[in-house]
Amino acid sequence: MKKNKIIDKLDAIDEFEREPIPESKLKNLKSFIGMYAGEHTAGTEFVIGPLFVAHGASAPAIIGGLFIGNLLAVLSWGLLTAPIATKERLTLYFQLEKICGKHLVKIYNLVNGLMFCFLAGSMIAVSATAVGIPFDITMPTLSDWLPTSIGWVVVVLLVGLVITIVAILGYDQVSRFANLAAPWMILVFIAAAFAVMPELGISSTGNFWEVANSKIWTGVPLEGQSKFTFWHIMFFAWFANMAMHIGMADLSIFRYAKKWQYGFSSATGMYVGHYVAWMSSGILYAYFLSKYGAGGEFAPGKIAYEAAGLAGAICVVIAGWTTANPTIYRAGLAFQSINPRWKRWKVTLVTGLVTSVAAFFPALVMKLLDFVAIYGFVLMPMGAVIFIDFYVIRKLGLQDFYAEKAGIKFNWTAGLAWIITLITGLGLNLFLGVEVFFLGLPGWFIAAALFIGLNMLMQKRDIAKS
Repeated sequence: MKKNKIIDKLDAIDEFEREPIPESKLKNLKSFIGMYAGEHTAGTEFVIGPLFVAHGASAPAIIGGLFIGNLLAVLSWGLLTAPIATKERLTLYFQLEKICGKHLVKIYNLVNGLMFCFLAGSMIAVSATAVGIPFDITMPTLSDWLPTSIGWVVVVLLVGLVITIVAILGYDQVSRFANLAAPWMILVFIAAAFAVMPELGISSTGNFWEVANSKIWTGVPLEGQSKFTFWHIMFFAWFANMAMHIGMADLSIFRYAKKWQYGFSSATGMYVGHYVAWMSSGILYAYFLSKYGAGGEFAPGKIAYEAAGLAGAICVVIAGWTTANPTIYRAGLAFQSINPRWKRWKVTLVTGLVTSVAAFFPALVMKLLDFVAIYGFVLMPMGAVIFIDFYVIRKLGLQDFYAEKAGIKFNWTAGLAWIITLITGLGLNLFLGVEVFFLGLPGWFIAAALFIGLNMLMQKRDIAKS
């Protein structure tokens, strides 16, 4: 009887997957400030900041590249994603279904959900590096791709279970968790960085820049790592969340916002989170390197523990949770939209299990920069499709939401725009040597132009036939 009551309560959680959000469910600005601060002051920050150091980014590249790149990210959320979200108030997946048709969206949602699983998996792995400290579990190194021990697998499963339970409870619980955790995490990030500065030789603001150039962001990559320039840092900062802003995944989040201007709440994540946290974690890694050298473990939990003790380790655990929670929530929505009759909580449970299995593999953490860039680029073309359908198609005398209104299940204009953009990006990478970090910007314009041109051909053809 008790089991049935629990299932009934889970079944009753309504996330409005296939209808606009009602007025009574809209959230105020505080919800989004807390969620973006929490989600982007997160486990990834304990990986990305150190990887910038490992890739030999210089201090000027870090300061300038992060400032400009994060500004462009905030503008992308505020000016592109949020206005569409608050006008339509639909999930990304249901809005795409109206444009692309059910069959194409099922393919997209499968790809989308898997990508989100891998991203959340990297965050579970980050939290596990801290949870495993008391048990003396062997931590991964920069060159590890496979699980390092049975203990590692067990810890990852336990962390994944907790994160999945929170995601199952829905957006309200995800938002509440982030609001509670964010202020404390930010303080730990900053305090830990300040704590190790004297160990690196920083005794005052006057010699910070000198030490930053000589001991932290030296411009010299570690052995086996490629060299990062200002442009790498700027484009990575802008497109680290490409799938969420210009890729439009956060339509599912901002559909709850009372005003489109709430899109600029992403600034808390970009500047308090990415800017401050990436710099802080880079400082922590520089201290870790000075103590243990470059050939040892690459474990965010241990790096934070060395700097801030138990508080640092706990911060890494919580930071991983606050990113993985909304990411598993998004992945659950993606998979659930493949078959709306599936219960979202059941889909999210399975999603959490898949994510936990992915987290067994340290490569998700060690190659996080490349993975983040790839997953953003793979999902981005459909964001361009949504943008063009919302702002441009009707101005050209064409029909928006064409799949829904024409009764088609596979809109080949959107499908071709997606596939051709990805093939073009692959060609630029393989044959011209364009790194994946730089493919997002030209890729968006390619996808937009293709969708416009193909729609003009298809809709005029359909009109002529009728």
